Amino acid sequence: MPPKTVHLAVYPTLADWETGFATAFLVQHGYEVKTVGLTADPVATMGGLRVLPDVALGDLDASDSSLLILPGAQLFDEGDGLAPFAAAARRFVEAGVPVAAICGATLGLATEGLLDDRAHTSAVSFYLAASGYKGGEHYAEADAVTSADGLVVTAGPTEPVAFAREIFALLRVFEGDKLDAWYRLFHDSDPSAYEVLSA
Repeated sequence: MPPKTVHLAVYPTLADWETGFATAFLVQHGYEVKTVGLTADPVATMGGLRVLPDVALGDLDASDSSLLILPGAQLFDEGDGLAPFAAAARRFVEAGVPVAAICGATLGLATEGLLDDRAHTSAVSFYLAASGYKGGEHYAEADAVTSADGLVVTAGPTEPVAFAREIFALLRVFEGDKLDAWYRLFHDSDPSAYEVLSA
C-alpha cells in the first residue's frame, strides 16, 4: 500500500492561498501533510506566516511519499534559488511518485524539463515559454491539468480549487459524483453539492 504522507514544499514568498484546499481536505481524509524546506530553518510565506519545516529537502525520499506539492512563490521568478525543489520533483517523477505544481512552481517544472512531453497548464503560456522549455505544444488552456501518465499536476495561480480537485482525483480522495460535487461546492458555491457530499 502506498504511503499516506503528502509532502508540501515550503519556501520564502510561498503563495499561501494556493494549497490550502488541497492540504486541508487531504488531512481530513487520512493523509499526513509534512512540510519540506530547503533546510530545517523557518520560512516566511507571502502572507507573513512562519512555517517550521518538518523535513529538510536533502532528507526527502520519494519512497516515503504519495505526492510532492510545490506551491507558487515569487522566488521562482527571481533566479534559481528554488531549483533544488524542481530537481526534487524530477526525482519524484523518475521514482513514479507524482508531483503537483501551481503558479510559479510550474516554471520550475518547465525549467527542469518535466513539461516537455506532458500535458500541462500554468498562468499563461508565454510565462512558461520564457523558460525556453520544449513543451509549448502540450500547453492546455485549462484551470488545472493532470498529465496522461498521472505523474504531474499543474494549475495557474487563480485555480487553487481546481488544483485540489486534480490532487483528490489522483489520490482517490474523492471520485465520480463526489469529486464533481466537491468542486461545485467550493468553486461555484453550489448548495446542491452538499446533498451529494453528505450521502
